[in-house]
Amino acid sequence: MTDFAKYLTEYFGKYLPIECGASTNTINAYSTTFTLLIRYMGICRSVSPDYIKMSDFSRELIDDFLIWIEKDRKCNSSTRNARLAAIHSFFRFVQLKDVKGLATWQSILSIKVKKSRSKEMPYLTIDGIKLILNQPDLSTKYGRRDFILLGLLYDSAMRVQELINITPSDIRFDGSTTTIKVLGKGQKVRLIPLSTAQTKNLRQYMTEIGLFEPSNLQKPIFHNMQGLHLTRTAILNIVKKHTSQARQINPMLIPENITCHSFRHSKAVHMLEADINLVYIRDFLGHTSVTTTEIYARVSSKMKHDALRKLNPGIIKTGKTSWQKNKVLLSYLKDLQSQH
Repeated sequence: MTDFAKYLTEYFGKYLPIECGASTNTINAYSTTFTLLIRYMGICRSVSPDYIKMSDFSRELIDDFLIWIEKDRKCNSSTRNARLAAIHSFFRFVQLKDVKGLATWQSILSIKVKKSRSKEMPYLTIDGIKLILNQPDLSTKYGRRDFILLGLLYDSAMRVQELINITPSDIRFDGSTTTIKVLGKGQKVRLIPLSTAQTKNLRQYMTEIGLFEPSNLQKPIFHNMQGLHLTRTAILNIVKKHTSQARQINPMLIPENITCHSFRHSKAVHMLEADINLVYIRDFLGHTSVTTTEIYARVSSKMKHDALRKLNPGIIKTGKTSWQKNKVLLSYLKDLQSQH
């Protein structure tokens, strides 16, 4: 075993999951980065995976790898930065293990993220959400499942993996408010309240498929024909299927490139437009900082309009202006217009 193989095994086997408490999604994403790095070493450096050593790495090599990611694999700057984040994480771990190469590891850590244009996340209006929820065929078992899934995706603003992991034991129907216990990013637990309508629909769905039975309390709420958790791809396909149907009915209401995250994004925007406190929205979404939540405020033109009005009511006027009410002035202007 080479020193690279040794460190990589310890990094993924112990450091990330145990010491850092990284989520499965983070570990999988970082694993993809190193799969690509090993592939790059074979293609561009002619080094077999069995012979990769820590001494092979340098700032120049990582720079070339990032260029390869962008040019050869046609990845955008965001993907390039995500790969760099995984590499930085690994070499922060390595510098605690191999002080002899500290200068090299720190030079790799000094590589900066690349500035990129932020994409505007597509989001849906209330009417757009309603149109999508009208698409599943409620006369079929899987149509009813899709209806509940899409409604819950919006009402709870859960991340996809959070939705996948829900079991009946995570839902509490007792009391005035139904809540779902969610394990989010960074292994943080939060309780998400559901609306009355969503509670009614969810209870009916769970009763229909027997999820209140004691033997089924740990089964996934949304499952495939084998009774297993739906995958992220399967949920995305459900979203794409029904948004595509809705777009054919009214393309003005349904933007292109709607994803699962668009439902979460839309819920956040709608909460902001309803003047719900940003701190509450932060807790509802499971954000660590309110700075992250503030991103959603940028997309709502209604909010910008209202904010300007609150700051200075004189900036935005409705109705006729003072000169429009002046009949003498209007008559004079019309006379000028007729002369030309």
